[in-house]
Amino acid sequence: MRRSTGLAIAGAAALAWGEWLNWRWSRALIEGSGGTSEAVVVLGYRNPRPTPNSINRWRVRAGVRSVAPDNTRDTRVIFSGGETSRHGTEAQLMADYAKSALGFDGTVLLEDQSTTTWENITNVIPLLEDVDRIKIVSQPAHALKARAYLRRQRPDLAGKLVRADDYRFGEWTVVKPLLALYGLWKLRGLTTDQRKVSL
Repeated sequence: MRRSTGLAIAGAAALAWGEWLNWRWSRALIEGSGGTSEAVVVLGYRNPRPTPNSINRWRVRAGVRSVAPDNTRDTRVIFSGGETSRHGTEAQLMADYAKSALGFDGTVLLEDQSTTTWENITNVIPLLEDVDRIKIVSQPAHALKARAYLRRQRPDLAGKLVRADDYRFGEWTVVKPLLALYGLWKLRGLTTDQRKVSL
């Protein structure tokens, strides 16, 4: 009985830790707020099959829900990801899913050359330079890494970064501790200042 109680407490603590860390990451390196036009950048994930995998489907859903409901006309959604198989590019697969499965009919742009996160950011910059707000959508740790890359490549655009709707309490809860561990490893090169939360 005592052992099962200890395991339950440890499990609950791990889930709470995963939620907290992902929440923090979703709010780090966010500076902007004003203006009306926005770009929502959805980053792709390895997709060797002819249909979007579960991670890319979730990222597309998070990207579509990140579009401000009263601002669809002034928002462009940029799907970013190059060719990972003979079935086409991640960008095209995600765009097709957004339109066919989610019924998204807003402005869509494709960046279909990238194979790394650094390239994602390099290649989307020309597509978002003229907007007032930039939202980067992925799992929170990955999105934070991409925001840090944007700050390095184009510090003048950092002030346009706003929060995307890619963190929700209770979503992916069971795997968030694993995502947190993976995120800590992937973000090990970021400074403390780059992890600072914007409330």
